[in-house]
Amino acid sequence: MKTLDILYIEDDVTDIELTLRALKKNNVINNIQIIKDGEEALEYIFAAGRYAERDIRDKPKVILLDLKLPKVGGLEILEKIKSNENTKTIPVVVLTSSREENDLIESYKYGVNSYVVKPINFSSFSEAISTLGLYWLLINESL
Repeated sequence: MKTLDILYIEDDVTDIELTLRALKKNNVINNIQIIKDGEEALEYIFAAGRYAERDIRDKPKVILLDLKLPKVGGLEILEKIKSNENTKTIPVVVLTSSREENDLIESYKYGVNSYVVKPINFSSFSEAISTLGLYWLLINESL
């Protein structure tokens, strides 16, 4: 099995670049898969469609998930991950710019492990990403 540290589901190129830069700056970027739409993310997670050849047992250590995605939204992805026996133990961190209370409530209702609102300036964003990476990849004990 191939180890995937982070599955990052995000459609905003700027956010992707900032996140990768922050992870790299803090030496937390090992093995990362970036997917830019919800439909492809579900195919990847459940080894279907264009990822049918992928071994479904190769689970990421953590999924960073934006809520506002093309094709399939982040909340629907979260619900499917957490309601499936094969994937429900994968830690999912919602990393979003949404401060909508309903998004927060729904995320926790579906079983999110953490909900993080993206800070506006790079310094705060970099610190938040490095803390997330250090915690989920190095400190947290996963299955």
